[in-house]
Amino acid sequence: MQPFEYASPKTLKEALALLGSGWDDAAVLAGGTDLLSLMKDGVVAPKRVVNIKEIAELKGITKTATGVRIGAAVTVDELLSNAIVRAALPALTQAAHGITSPQIRNMGTVGGDLCQRPRCWYFRAGFGLLPKHEGKDLVIEGDNRYHAIFGDGAAKFVSASSFGPALVAMGAKVKLASAGGTREVDAAKFFVAPSNNDAREVALLPNEILTEIMVPVKAGEKSATYEVRQKDAMDWPLAAASVTLTMKGSTVASASIVLGHVGPTPYWAEKASSLLAGKAITEETAEAAGKAAVEGAKPLSQNTYKVQLASVAVKRALLAAAGVKS
Repeated sequence: MQPFEYASPKTLKEALALLGSGWDDAAVLAGGTDLLSLMKDGVVAPKRVVNIKEIAELKGITKTATGVRIGAAVTVDELLSNAIVRAALPALTQAAHGITSPQIRNMGTVGGDLCQRPRCWYFRAGFGLLPKHEGKDLVIEGDNRYHAIFGDGAAKFVSASSFGPALVAMGAKVKLASAGGTREVDAAKFFVAPSNNDAREVALLPNEILTEIMVPVKAGEKSATYEVRQKDAMDWPLAAASVTLTMKGSTVASASIVLGHVGPTPYWAEKASSLLAGKAITEETAEAAGKAAVEGAKPLSQNTYKVQLASVAVKRALLAAAGVKS
């Protein structure tokens, strides 16, 4: 690990003043479950680390006139134990339950989950977001069993965020602050598929801090998340699906289906979402939506299995959201 300056500001204004214009100037430390690993492995080497855990403005979960406000420094444990989130945002609670490590639940934050770097082993080994070596594409020609099955660009890693698919499905927004002011970004646009190794996977700038997430709560909306893992403990999903359903009686008025861990960004399955309009959620319609959700998938040489897993995840998330027992 390279030497670095450490700062622990008490206010957001102080923290923002400590950031720089480039990613190497400063890094934001919240739970540290991702940043410290990256620094130890030499993947990143910020000149300054800015601890934001003492900033009260970034904490807390509150009910608002339109939904729920979640501070970026809220931990996974706090999210799981919050009655407002459990009642209003079941898809988010279910995604949090998938994070089984007590240490990560205690230290990891919601903002950190959204901003964490890819888990791609080529990236973690220092080959960059679009890894190449001696003219060879390491993902295409190498071990790609956990990589993307969606996405037309050069990025083949999968978004590591547990909460991203649920927040996209629910139409959430994230607030980003800089010394010059604040801006709001749709969760769907916060995640980005980079086109070069100097870009980032999120729409965050080096001089910005993610401060809060605003999740709308709509009357009658139902939601659920279903994840498929190789093992329950200390593992990332192989595929996931988060869904929201707005019902009109016993049929679907509108739906949103978002896949996770199958592309460099959460993948909105537009055709599958529209397919459900005017239909009741049954085993048959949920299975049809699952199959429609993976149409157009482009698996690599070793990850074709993800197509079936993603399809099943959609089916089971829909049945769970609708309260249909399979």
